[in-house]
Amino acid sequence: MLAEINSFLNDLIWGNILIYLLPALGVFFTLSSRFVQFRYFFKMFNILRDTSHKKDGHISSFQALMLSIAGRVGGGNIAGVAVAITLGGPGAVFWMWIIGLIGMSTSFFECSLAQLYKEKDGQDSGVYRGGPAYYATKALGQKWLGFIISILLMITFGFAFNATQSFIITTSFESTFDIPTWITAVVLTIIFASAVFGGIKRITKFSEVIVPVMAMGYLLIALVVIGLNFEKIPELISMIVNEAFNPSSAIGGGIGAVILQGAKRGMFSNEAGLGSAPNVAAVAYVAHPVQQGIVQSFSVFIDTIILCSCTAFIILLSGVYVPGAQGVEGVLLTQNALIEHIGPFGGYFVTIALFLFGLSSMLYNYYLAENSLNFFSKANMPLFTAFKLLCISLIIWGSFQDLGSIFAFADLSMGLLAVINLIVIALLYKPVLQLIKGYDRQLAEGKKPVLRYNDYNEYKIDKKVWKEIVDNINDKKSKK
Repeated sequence: MLAEINSFLNDLIWGNILIYLLPALGVFFTLSSRFVQFRYFFKMFNILRDTSHKKDGHISSFQALMLSIAGRVGGGNIAGVAVAITLGGPGAVFWMWIIGLIGMSTSFFECSLAQLYKEKDGQDSGVYRGGPAYYATKALGQKWLGFIISILLMITFGFAFNATQSFIITTSFESTFDIPTWITAVVLTIIFASAVFGGIKRITKFSEVIVPVMAMGYLLIALVVIGLNFEKIPELISMIVNEAFNPSSAIGGGIGAVILQGAKRGMFSNEAGLGSAPNVAAVAYVAHPVQQGIVQSFSVFIDTIILCSCTAFIILLSGVYVPGAQGVEGVLLTQNALIEHIGPFGGYFVTIALFLFGLSSMLYNYYLAENSLNFFSKANMPLFTAFKLLCISLIIWGSFQDLGSIFAFADLSMGLLAVINLIVIALLYKPVLQLIKGYDRQLAEGKKPVLRYNDYNEYKIDKKVWKEIVDNINDKKSKK
């Protein structure tokens, strides 16, 4: 009965609420901001080159971006895209692109809010905290809402998703390399523990190394596949667009199924609007909240437009995919497609990629959970140590469990989190529009934008945090 109730609520939230709410708000944010995700796209490169944080030991925009990509990029890029194509056909890829481009604006709004309402971490003066729980509490004055958001984040990402990632990684290594699950679990746990006991700075250091390696490795493999089949690319893109509006008869459910699968898998993969990425966006040391909004918007682009497309091209350029066939899907479909392209190495590569994607996601998930715990209890070191030990033990436990039911419950809690977060950022769209206007105004004046925090008195931000940042930046300017 519990499984049936959980399935019903999942279908209600994901299939009847979020499938409409996410795109609708994405379109609203895109239009109200005058297509902010496209106007600011190329400014991202200048922001990532900013090294003003290094002298003070702060976390940079690049490190926050890598940690964010670590969470967005994962099984959804390898298995989720394969499921979308299996159930929705090649046309689902087109709608995945659309939901990604629209979702960039949603991510911009939620991550700019996280920056605007961030606060100092009580444990480490060089680190900031923020996210949906913080801006819901400060801006709306609803602390109970912040508690609910934090609990949902902790359950979904810190516990359920990390245990599930451990199961996927260990069983994948056992299947591909015949390595017992307990050996992989021990290695995974040691790496994970060494990162989380080093705090957010060490987690970002890990992500700074792992994410570029895994993303570039996967991109290079995809480019090899594309290069081997270059003459087929125009025809493939034409087929994707055509199937998006005129799906073949082999796809059950017609165009509705195509749109649903593309949108649903796109949302699962890039997490735009789900309330997870803002927790990471808040930690970056930037002069203006819009800067981190731009960077996190780019994170959605990397996840959906680049890496999800890599998987789609690998599958659709192979002979493994058969329209309407339900026998092979998920990781196995991607693995079989890559084996066809480049031989047995393709199967090994997918398993290694899953390990890197899974490990980076686990670090990201842990930080979301830790940030939620910080909302409840600041600077309580014994509590944080006990929490770290619990999360580490769940890695071992998860490697020996079939966590299908737990994962389904986590989908439900994540869906509830997304609904709450979307409603909150819809209510708080005005301060983001004011941030954009202020940023544009300073650019027009030929200045490097910094937050003029006294212009935001009505929005209950932590002015001490922003005064310290702006004063520090001005001091550095005066010394040059």
